[in-house]
Amino acid sequence: MKKICLHCSAKFEIPEDDLLFFEKVSPIFAGKKELIPPPTLCPDCRQQRRLAWRNEKRLYHRKCDLTGKQILSIYAPDSPYTVYDHREWYTDKWDPHDYGREFDFSRPFFEQFGELLLKTPMRSVNLQAENENCEYTNLTTRNRNCYLVFAANDNEDCYYCMYIHRSKNLIDCFFVFDSELCYECVDCEHCYDLRHSQYCETCSESEMLFACRGCKNCFGCVNLTNKEYHLFNQKMDKESYLQAVADIRCSREMFERAKEEFMKLRLSLPHKEYAGLSNENVSGDHLNHCKNVKQSFDCTYDEDCSYCTWLHQCRECRDCYAWGIPGELGYENHLIGNGFYNVRFSESCWNNVRDLLYCRYCLDGSHDCFGCNGLRAGSYCILNKQYTKEEYERLVPKIIEHMRSTGEYGEFLPATLSPYAYNETVAQEYFPLSKEIAEKQGLRWRPEDPEEKKYLGPKIEVPWSVSDVSDDICKQILICEVTGRPYKIIPQELKFYRERGIPLPLRCFDQRHADRRALRNPRKIWTRACAKCSKEIQTTYSPERPETVYCEQCYLEAVY
Repeated sequence: MKKICLHCSAKFEIPEDDLLFFEKVSPIFAGKKELIPPPTLCPDCRQQRRLAWRNEKRLYHRKCDLTGKQILSIYAPDSPYTVYDHREWYTDKWDPHDYGREFDFSRPFFEQFGELLLKTPMRSVNLQAENENCEYTNLTTRNRNCYLVFAANDNEDCYYCMYIHRSKNLIDCFFVFDSELCYECVDCEHCYDLRHSQYCETCSESEMLFACRGCKNCFGCVNLTNKEYHLFNQKMDKESYLQAVADIRCSREMFERAKEEFMKLRLSLPHKEYAGLSNENVSGDHLNHCKNVKQSFDCTYDEDCSYCTWLHQCRECRDCYAWGIPGELGYENHLIGNGFYNVRFSESCWNNVRDLLYCRYCLDGSHDCFGCNGLRAGSYCILNKQYTKEEYERLVPKIIEHMRSTGEYGEFLPATLSPYAYNETVAQEYFPLSKEIAEKQGLRWRPEDPEEKKYLGPKIEVPWSVSDVSDDICKQILICEVTGRPYKIIPQELKFYRERGIPLPLRCFDQRHADRRALRNPRKIWTRACAKCSKEIQTTYSPERPETVYCEQCYLEAVY
């Protein structure tokens, strides 16, 4: 089936297996299947709409609307929503059913759902569980002593990181797993004392590596395996290597010159068509142990899934962003996991939930709910109002028929209903809009805080050598060299820099995150030819990019 996206007017195709999936995932009430129609938006625009519901790292000081205590929240203090501290939200001090309401067939469903969101209390952060000393985090579980860490589990003493797991003593890392003492690394795993590196496994005591495995004491190297004392892919004796690295690190000028040489080496050597291993019949990037997965990114152990991102241990899902472990039969969802089954058009629902439609924050065994927000172990509810099973199965088909007439059925929650301003969300990172265009589309936009850039005193000149930095730097306000925004150095990171001999960053956390994200390929697939065998490949390297791109087979033959 060929279609034209109603949002961007791009042509896109809906394959036969997707049509069969829509039929399979369609809800059944009183023995009648309410068929979900094919999507009206292309895969990119569907993802953009979901990401407009994902605030990962914008934190604000505000008061809990239940207790009046000062808290940290992903909702700004001037937000129109009722916000409870996430610990209070889980108590029995309030009842989400108190906000229940009758469905009004004279009005669109999304309008009524938006009103329910405004009234029902929100959690102060999206997910924060079993952490210790990790207040300045969001989407985190089982972490200890972490600061400005997001979408992360089972870490200790980590700072300014996103998408890290089972790691210790990381600073400024992005998609790093099972590692320790790493700095400015992207897409690395099982590494130790690694810096400024990307796509590396089991590497240690090295810097500026790209796509290396099992390397130790290497600097500026690309595509190496099990090597030691290599500088820009050239073998050196130990003493010469250590002296050369010391010379590079002695000044900013020498370091920047080395970085330029490293980038030239990267471009001169082949790149694999996609990042991943142990896959069968897949397309996308950063896929591991997947089978029959297409146009998906950052997924592991998935089967028969399409258009998914950061989804794990799932089967038969389409258009889902985070997180699974496990899940089955999900369609057009954001942030569902810890056991889900047959969940559609829902947001932030987890812990053994099933048969949900158009729900938010329905948790802990909730099932058979439609258009609900904030339920725990809820069932047979519509707009948070309780019904019997028989009443529920009679009323929901009538609501779906009404939604068909308004063009709402089969569409994910509109970005205009998101509780976040567009520029607070991940959508702005992957699908950037100007303030004017966002507001023209009916999206909220959060202006910069005028207090942030008030006069902050004279500019602090940060020495290149961390040994020349005094403890007083933690009391100073530094100015980002790119954005002009203020930032600070915390004592824990200063200690890390001193122990590792790492110069202090000259950019704020947001800019450093943007720099790391720019190192990853876009979540978009192009068709091009393998530079060696000319076989057609699907890759996230666009045809006009300068890298030499090999298919997986040719890459493995050339590198290993």
